[in-house]
Amino acid sequence: MAPKLFFLLLILVAAYAFWRGSRDERIVAAVCVGGAAASLMVLSPLAIRWQSLELGTLLVDLAVLAGFVTVAMRSQRFWPLWVAGLQLTTTIGHVLKGVDPNLLPQAYGAALQFWSYPILLILAVGTWRSYGRRKAERHVALPA
Repeated sequence: MAPKLFFLLLILVAAYAFWRGSRDERIVAAVCVGGAAASLMVLSPLAIRWQSLELGTLLVDLAVLAGFVTVAMRSQRFWPLWVAGLQLTTTIGHVLKGVDPNLLPQAYGAALQFWSYPILLILAVGTWRSYGRRKAERHVALPA
């Protein structure tokens, strides 16, 4: 159920970001969609998933982190920093597994997946606020 819920949220939030968002929201949405698609392609078989360091997932997570950090460094808004920080937290999950190969597979998998939901929530709120700000700017009365 959780993967279905995640992909439903991803589709809804990404569609909203592409529809109402500015450049930052659209780029972050594209990175989220691309990262999720790439993650599906590199997942280990379920029987061995999370048992050892997931190199393919690590590479995808590093690419997603690079995308989020790039947006955060160029953005005039604060929310992309939160997204990049949460993705960094996800990426640290790989470091923990590398340091302690005996880390429980469930803990490793949860560490990698958990922060995806708050990232989508922050993207949705960032899109909503960006759209509202642009809408308000269009309705500012010009001096006579």
